[in-house]
Amino acid sequence: MTQSKSINRRIVLASRPHGLPTAGNFRLEEVPVPEPKDGEVLLRSVYLSLDPYMRGRMSDAPSYAAPVEVDAVMGAGTVSRVVASRHSDYAVGDWVLAQGGWQDYAVSTGAGLTRLGDKPDHPSYALGILGMPGFTAYMGLLDIGQPKAGETLVVAACTGPVGATVGQIGKIKGCRVVGVAGGPEKCRYAVEELGFDACLDHKAADFAEQLAKACPNGIDIYYENVGGKVFDAVLPLLNTSARIPVCGLISFYNATEQPQGPDRLALLMRTVLTKRLKIQGFIIFDDYAPRYDEFARDMAAWIASGQIKYREDMVEGLENAPQAFIGLMQGKNFGKLVIRVGAD
Repeated sequence: MTQSKSINRRIVLASRPHGLPTAGNFRLEEVPVPEPKDGEVLLRSVYLSLDPYMRGRMSDAPSYAAPVEVDAVMGAGTVSRVVASRHSDYAVGDWVLAQGGWQDYAVSTGAGLTRLGDKPDHPSYALGILGMPGFTAYMGLLDIGQPKAGETLVVAACTGPVGATVGQIGKIKGCRVVGVAGGPEKCRYAVEELGFDACLDHKAADFAEQLAKACPNGIDIYYENVGGKVFDAVLPLLNTSARIPVCGLISFYNATEQPQGPDRLALLMRTVLTKRLKIQGFIIFDDYAPRYDEFARDMAAWIASGQIKYREDMVEGLENAPQAFIGLMQGKNFGKLVIRVGAD
């Protein structure tokens, strides 16, 4: 369905999921397009970002951000156009990065909006390589991982928007980069297109053995996006003073109980102590917002020079967002998942 000038389609959280989200956890509604008041702008969504962190917002468990309320619009970053303005700083037609959510239209006071210029070449990049995922990769690796030439970097979920960028920055910094992905197609892409030294399929029965062979000198940096059996295979290979930036644990996002099996806490803490590991979680804009300009400058230069490649997984239509998100939670996306909500 194309966008209407009078009807606002919006996808709300119909119920909180138990385990993997289902289509029944979402509801598509149609309401009148809102009218901006004095000091406000009306935004029309063109691109909508889908990201793993949204699974946490669907839960009411304590976290670093408030949950989405049941019957409220799912929150998300959007690239939007101003279609009506009663704000002196914005004109009709302006491109902005906003938190418009899973809907066609949103009203904003201007707070939190980022201008994208009059004619951005790739507007959707603001949701990926030049936005939160790229910034997450940059600061997590460079500030926490502190890569040095000759070191071994292992990257989980290495063809996603964060992992793919981490690995390529690692190569720029002179690291040996070993990726971990789901399936041979993604592994081929990591090696042949992104320039990784090796990539391993975490679905392989002998994954742990393959990882040990791919890292004969151990692991100096492990960029954690996944957790679970990938981390189990990484742990014994970590070198003294290894660094582990933790930006996600997608293998646990749909868990309904604690993982079964032996208690690994004692082994983990012993390894942290004896190998003097640095394990640090971070929330990108909470922790690094003042350094965004540094990231934007470097990343724009790397993209222009061809040192960084970027892949989008573009899905057409707001109505397809729930199914696309469910697929994201199952690893079905290939690259940064973006919904094209409306025409450019």
